[in-house]
Amino acid sequence: MSCRVGVDVGGTFTDLVGLAGDGAIEVRKVVSTPEDPAVGLFRALDEFETRESGSGKREPVDVLVHGTTVATNALLERRGAKVVLVTTAGFEDLLWLRRQDRADLYDLARDHPAPPLARERVVGVAERMGPNGPLLPLTDAEVARVAHAVREVAPPAEAVAVALLFAFRHPLHEQRLAAALRAALPRVPVAASHEILPVFREYERTSTTVAEAYLRPVVGPYVARTDGEARRRGVCELRIMTSSGGTLAPEAAASHAAALALSGPAGGVVGARLVGEAVGITDLLTLDMGGTSADASLVSRGAALFETAGVVGGVPLALPAVLIETVSAGGGSIAWVDDGGALRVGPRSAGAVPGPACYDRGGTEPTVTDACVALGWLDPAHPLADAVRLDGAAAEQALGAVARRLDCDVAGAAAGIVEIVAAVMARALKRVSVARGVDPRRLALLPFGGAGGLFGCALADTLGMRTVVVPPHPGVLSALGLAAAAARVDLVASLHLPLAALNARALEEAYAPLAARAGAELPEATLHRLADCRVAGQGYEVTVSVVDPDPAALRAAFLTAHRARYGFADADQPVEVVNVRVVAERPVATPEFGVNRTRRTLTPRHRTVRIHGQPVPADVWPLEGLPPGHPIAGPAVLAGADATVLLESGWVATVHACGALIAERR
Repeated sequence: MSCRVGVDVGGTFTDLVGLAGDGAIEVRKVVSTPEDPAVGLFRALDEFETRESGSGKREPVDVLVHGTTVATNALLERRGAKVVLVTTAGFEDLLWLRRQDRADLYDLARDHPAPPLARERVVGVAERMGPNGPLLPLTDAEVARVAHAVREVAPPAEAVAVALLFAFRHPLHEQRLAAALRAALPRVPVAASHEILPVFREYERTSTTVAEAYLRPVVGPYVARTDGEARRRGVCELRIMTSSGGTLAPEAAASHAAALALSGPAGGVVGARLVGEAVGITDLLTLDMGGTSADASLVSRGAALFETAGVVGGVPLALPAVLIETVSAGGGSIAWVDDGGALRVGPRSAGAVPGPACYDRGGTEPTVTDACVALGWLDPAHPLADAVRLDGAAAEQALGAVARRLDCDVAGAAAGIVEIVAAVMARALKRVSVARGVDPRRLALLPFGGAGGLFGCALADTLGMRTVVVPPHPGVLSALGLAAAAARVDLVASLHLPLAALNARALEEAYAPLAARAGAELPEATLHRLADCRVAGQGYEVTVSVVDPDPAALRAAFLTAHRARYGFADADQPVEVVNVRVVAERPVATPEFGVNRTRRTLTPRHRTVRIHGQPVPADVWPLEGLPPGHPIAGPAVLAGADATVLLESGWVATVHACGALIAERR
């Protein structure tokens, strides 16, 4: 019997979840290896014990789904390739002009992050396309000159991005230039905008194309090496998670490097959606709090929300991605006191090496995890994960430096640290809900990740929410989502026509080429049609599902979506269809969370913890193995193999049959 395995490489831990054919879930958690993420990945895989068949042989891993931060880290740390940009003459400064908006409206000294290449590495081309075709032809001599100019750029180009005006509608000039550059520089990847993002808005299209070129030389070798090592270990197929919540084959992932920018966090949202389905709750605010950061997202009516434009590491990317708001609020986030005497947390993180001081792996700076140990939320006698054991004395020693700067005791410093990090996460949750017109009080909060369960009740109280769902295996939910993620292909084409000028046949014809291509790239997939629509004259679009190609139905769907997103919709205004999209998905079997039928009677232990600065007696329960329906009243601590949950006063939790914990405000 074969199995699917998901591996999520985080900043501190690498998580593995195996889904066997009979529905069994197996978990492994090892310390990440920042110098080479693949080392931690294969260490987790080596420790994964597949069930044995009747012959005594180890079962093969049928599919390994990998959520990688290689692309994310390359953008954040600016460790990508040396890129040359080829663009229409006169538009060489586009990446620096951006949208001519300020990084901060009221801070005149603050600048946007610089593009991932220097201005002298931009080559202008004497050509010009207009909306109706060529305005200035591209000559063979100019093609040869551009190829020579790119070859002469120093340091030599490691990747080339080609982004010309109106190439999304008329790609001929881009095609000729890309072909010439690929012939002149056979070992240098060339990314052309009509292949990466064939839609209007030159700035976003150019920035995304540059990001693709910047990442390919980093992502491609990593994916190829990981694929080769996986096959050597008997893995039948490797899939790579994308920002949109689907998976790609290694070859496709290597040529869609920018689509991996939010690879890991997307898996967590997939896992959260599955848990919501298991407990019968379809509207969720999700929070993945790991060792380095926290990721907030939203699940509405059982589906993850998507956006088609975002920023990663200061680089705009106009590619489909699960809606995720990331903040520097992880267990390893370092606490410090600024020159004005104010307590701060992050953005620096202790990461996996050396890690928080309490890990006793060489770290000396105080972190959120150290604060949780000092408050009694984490028990030093309880193994955290892998070979990590907590050292309470080391945590208090590290926190002592902050306490002295603040002129308070260690407990007071720890309480301040967790209060600050909770406020940062609350703001992230508001940005994905309140800022989008969604009332969080009508949703349930689903915290996960190694530290998410410690802050669930506090965050729910801050947002006025009355239900918290702690999933089974909360510390590895992202890896579970990876293992259960569908294969997916996202395609888009520019249309930019008034809806009134279209009929059902014209809409079908617009989708036909995309549908044919999607079917060829992902056979036996289910196709979903989407449209980016807007009121004529607006500068932004709303993406709606196109179930019926009838223009009247599309208009009604747009008005409904616009009203839900912005609070109003003018039915008398003309509507434009800007882009058409096709999403091909080939889903896999949904994991079946094991039904817990145990009836054993458990007696809690007790210890004192500090909540909101006050010492309170708390019951201590195991997170796994409690019988269904078992009630737990806060304050209580539930310690599991991969995460710990803090149930605050005024909250009562019940164990769901699938193993989830449903907590309600009294």
